[in-house]
Order: sequence, then C-alpha cells, then structure tokens
Amino acid sequence: MDTNPPAPRRSMRRRPQLPPRLGVVDLGSNSVRLVVFEGLSRNPLTIFNEKAVLGLGRGLQVTGRLNDQAVGPALTVLGRYAAVARAMGADPVEILATAATRDAENGPDFIAAINERLPGIPVRVLSGFEEGALSADGVLLGFPGADGVLGDLGGGSLELVELDHGRMGQAASLPLGAIRLADRAGGDPAKARAIVEGDLARVPWLKRAEGRDLYLVGGAWRALARMHIAQTGYPLSIVHHYVIAREEARDLAGVIAQAGRKTLEKMPDAPAKRLQDMPFAAVVLRRLLRATGARRVVFSANGLREGWYARLLPPEVREEDPLLAAGHDLAARFGRDTELAPALVAWTDPLFENEMPEAAALREAACWIADIGSHDHPDYRGEHAFYRVLRQPGVGVDHHQRAFLALVAALRYEADTAAPFLACARQLLDPLDVRRAEVLGAALRLAFTLSGGTPALLTGTALRRVGGELRLRLVEGTGVFAGESVQRRLDTLATALGLPATVEVAEG
Repeated sequence: MDTNPPAPRRSMRRRPQLPPRLGVVDLGSNSVRLVVFEGLSRNPLTIFNEKAVLGLGRGLQVTGRLNDQAVGPALTVLGRYAAVARAMGADPVEILATAATRDAENGPDFIAAINERLPGIPVRVLSGFEEGALSADGVLLGFPGADGVLGDLGGGSLELVELDHGRMGQAASLPLGAIRLADRAGGDPAKARAIVEGDLARVPWLKRAEGRDLYLVGGAWRALARMHIAQTGYPLSIVHHYVIAREEARDLAGVIAQAGRKTLEKMPDAPAKRLQDMPFAAVVLRRLLRATGARRVVFSANGLREGWYARLLPPEVREEDPLLAAGHDLAARFGRDTELAPALVAWTDPLFENEMPEAAALREAACWIADIGSHDHPDYRGEHAFYRVLRQPGVGVDHHQRAFLALVAALRYEADTAAPFLACARQLLDPLDVRRAEVLGAALRLAFTLSGGTPALLTGTALRRVGGELRLRLVEGTGVFAGESVQRRLDTLATALGLPATVEVAEG
C-alpha cells in the first residue's frame, strides 16, 4: 500500500501580467511616506501608502541639525520602505528629500548613511524651486486649469507657486513650515504671525492672486480640511477638491490658531500627531489669505509625490482630460465592452439639446461608467455602482462631478430614487443637476434593456424628440422589440422629461 501523501496539485492558472509599478519616498521634515503607484494613467492609482511621523526637522531652527532622535528611526523606516517597494515590484523607486535634509548641516551625513544602507535606490535632495515645481505638477494633474497660487506647507518650508490657467509661473520657498515656524516663534502663535507677514512680504507677486484661488497642499492643511468637513457635516469625506470660501477659511484658521491643545483635542477629526503644529499651519493660512486676496481655498491631496509620478507619464497620457480618463479607466476595469460608450453618447444626444461643453463632458463620462456594475450581485448593483463612482480615485474629478456621475450610475441600475444612500449626492447637486441625472440614468437604463449592453443591438434603435413627444424607433429583425420591460423604462424616461412617449417600428 502506498503511504506517500499525494503530491500537491499545481495551479493551472497563470499569474496575470501586472501593470508597471512605481515607488516614491517623500522624506520630509515631519513625516516619511512611501507611495507605490500602479500603471501609467492620467489618474494615478495608489496601491500602497504608508506614513511615519518622525519629526526629522524638529529643532533644526535652533541646532542647525536634523533631530538626532529621529535619524535612527528614519533609517529603519527607509529600510522597510525599500523592502516593501522591491517586494511589490516597483521600478523605479526614488527617495526625495526636502527642506530639513537640504538645510541641516548634518544632511550630507544622513544622505551618506541612506546610500550605505540602501545601495541602488537613488536619493535626490530637492532645492526649494524643485520642490515647488514638483508640487505644481502634482496639483495640475488634478486641476489642469488651476489659476491662482499654490501653497505647499511642509514641516520645514512653504513652497509658493503662481499658477496661470494651468501654467506654472514664479515660485518661492520660505522657511515657514509648521515645525520650523514653531521653532522660530518659540512656540508662540502670536509671534508667528509677525514672522509670517514679514516673510510673505518678500513675495510681491502674491498680490496677483486677488480674486483667484489658493490651492493648498500638505498634511497639516489637509488636516484642517478634515476638521472643517467634520464640523460642517459635509456629505463627502474626501479632501481632494474640497472647496471653502475665503471667509470660511479665514474663520477656521482663526479658531485653530488661537486654540490651546486641550481645545484642539476636543475638536472633531483633530489629528493627534499634528496637534502642536496645527496652530502654526493655521497662522500661515490666515496670513496667506491676506497676502493673496484669494476668493476661495481649494484643497489638493496631490502634491510632490504625484508631481514625481506625472513626470514619468508619456506626454499624450498627461494631456488627456482627467474626467474622461477616469471614465475610461473604470470602464476598462469593470465594464463588459469598451466600444459601447461612444454609441451611448450618440444615442442620448437627442435628449440634451443646446448642451454646454462641461455638461457634455459629464454625459460622456457617464456613458463610460454606465456598465461598471455588470459583474456585481444584481440586488446591489445600484448601490455598488454608486459608491464605486462616488469614491473613485480619479484625481481630476471634483465633488460635483462625483455626485452627478454616481447618481446617474445608481439610477441606470434602477436604484430607488428615495434610497437613503443617494442623499449625499443630492446634497451636492442643485435641482437642475438632479433632474438631468434622472433623465440620463433613465435613458441609459432603457439603452441597456434594448441592447443587452452591446453596440450591435443598440444600432437597431434610436431616440428622438418630435413635436413635444419622445419617440423610440426600433428596426425589425435586429433583435430588439417593445416588450413590457422596454415600455416600462421608456415611460420612466418620458416622465423624467415631462413628455408623452410612443414606439415606432421600422422595417429592417
């Protein structure tokens, strides 16, 4: 009798070919972060993001040196990040060192220690201009037409970049990072105000931002945005593209700048590891609002790391429209037929006469994402599609666009219009946008019922408005007919449009 255990069965499934992966380490004055991106697309897809708050630049203003207590932990963290990036197959991998490392007298020794411990991984010490330029590239990846001033607040420095309708202008780097400012002011936010005013006065071109936008980058400012979102009950907890008016931003900064630690600890979503830095970040924001005269504040989750990624993109990819690129990406990952979207755009054209370019782009994007629930459980397709679109990683999709596309996707799968999960989208849209989403969602549902999600069958149908009536034209012999489900969904669309509907049958 053979007592040997059977040999393990080998899987016949081949490992899929993975898209390229790219890793960047942001070696900052306050934190060290590894981000691994997957693919080379217009909207970066982050598949790994880990941060360690070490305070490498704390005390630099007084000692002129990196924080001795943070150097050892930083080398340990960098060793882990290198191992993670290699294990994930990231290539290239690069370490970008910013203000603390470039300004500290022992910065070169620290870089030498990194090179000794991590041979083969390049370390680039960025100048202030390079840091600002990379941050600008990252912001423009998410806001292609950005117009105003970019402020990137780190622990050691504040990078300022003029943005002119998507083009980078003048730039400045000031020693106003939250950690360095606290050191310069002796831990007193009141003294910090005069320091910030004096430094900003040396940047006269800031005045050209009056009436334009102030784009904020950096962990401390993102924390301010999260606190404001929590305080106001805003329906979408996404910092990227979060916008607040000048006076709201001024009031928020004023409260945070004057709050003591115990008060800050009680505030919703206050960042435990950044509490001592928050008043100084708020002081910089308030003074920057005064210096620029900006009309509103726009928060960006994109910055230096995404700028590094952007420079690796092929030019033709970088020039793509980010909204439509996000739709293409979702269709490729979750849909069934990427040839369907252009047909849906043409099929819905008659319903949206005199359409503005922005609205037309949104409708096209909606057609791209219209089939992304096809592989989900049928009882939850509407809800899954809604959240998949609302929370997508597309960096160029603002909150209004997310809400509109998510509502269309849910209604395309016949979600109940009164479903509680739709409430957040309705809060972000005005009544006209909601009605437009209802019309487009109903039209897409009808299109999929007729075509089964195939362009070939859709060509046997057409919609048009004739004399105050909605008409659905079907061609005999093409595999489509006016069954009960078609008639019901045509009636739903007609109701959304406020029109009567009829079906025309034409010979093939």
